[in-house]
Amino acid sequence: MTKVSKEMNIMDIVQICPESIEVFQKYGLGCIGCAAARFENLEAGAKVHGFDPDAMIADINALIKD
Repeated sequence: MTKVSKEMNIMDIVQICPESIEVFQKYGLGCIGCAAARFENLEAGAKVHGFDPDAMIADINALIKD
């Protein structure tokens, strides 16, 4: 499976790795229901909400690896 990056669109990440919803929830982000998720990349979304995008990507890619 493809690794994800912080430059990727949030909805694209969810399509590649549906389990990533758990990570978004862990960080308190309701990205899936947000209209911005369709055009915003993970880095922008994380920074707006005060989270480290690199940590989020590491968590998501760990799910992909498992």
